[in-house]
Amino acid sequence: MTPEQKQLIAKKTADAIYEAYPNLWDRFGDRGYAHTIKDNHHHLDYLETAWELNSSQSFADYAIWLETVLVSRNVETALIIDNFKRLIEIVPRYTEAMQGDFMLGCLDRAVRLLELPQHKRS
Repeated sequence: MTPEQKQLIAKKTADAIYEAYPNLWDRFGDRGYAHTIKDNHHHLDYLETAWELNSSQSFADYAIWLETVLVSRNVETALIIDNFKRLIEIVPRYTEAMQGDFMLGCLDRAVRLLELPQHKRS
C-alpha cells in the first residue's frame, strides 16, 4: 500500500467508527479521532510487516498487545474488534489479491482471538 492508500484507509475506517458510535466524540473528542486514524496506520503497518514476514502470528501478537494498551486508555475490546472488522471490508480494495487475502486472514484471526475470553487465548 502506498502512504496515500494507508491514509485513505485509516480515515475511512475512523470516519465509519465515529459515525457508528457518535458518543466517541463526547468521550474522546477530536484528539481521539486523530488517535483512531493514527492507530489505523499502525494496524496497517503491522499487517504489512506480517505479510513481509509471512507470519499471521505476528499480527495476532500485536492485536493482544494493542488490546492491553487501548483498554488501559478506556477503549473497549469491542471497539478494537469493530475496527478490525471495518478493515476487513476496506483493505481488499487497496491491496493485490494475495496480499489482501493474507491480511484478511490476519484480521479475521485477530477478531476471533479478541472475541475469546482472555483465559482461553493461549
